Amino acid sequence: MGAAILDGHGRLLAAQRATPPALAGRWELPGGKVEDGEDERDALVRECLEELGVRVRLGDPVGGDWPIGPHGTLRVWFAEVVAGEPAALEHRALRWLAPADLEDVPWLPADLPLVRRIGRLLGAGPGRFGRGAAG
Repeated sequence: MGAAILDGHGRLLAAQRATPPALAGRWELPGGKVEDGEDERDALVRECLEELGVRVRLGDPVGGDWPIGPHGTLRVWFAEVVAGEPAALEHRALRWLAPADLEDVPWLPADLPLVRRIGRLLGAGPGRFGRGAAG
């Protein structure tokens, strides 16, 4: 699961992966896996604290289930920071991206459809990510 963390200026927080080597340097929405017996939303709040050093409040989901790979599913919620300042504790870098700047970083393929949808919801307009791209 992932967090589409927005600031008070309509910008989205992007995190640059440090590992594994095949994905290092690509950008993603912060988040992680749900541990056995853990509620998804609680897991996402925990992951944001571990990865970014912030407490978040989750809002609405961004769409439904997004397929990743042949057997995985990604769920993403809008979120806002309620305590702390995001820090790259497990990532190479963090960036706040305005809707018009969302395509400025190389996103992980699994996150790109979600980022496209978020961009449209934030007003980036159609076609910002190529001609008629779905997502």
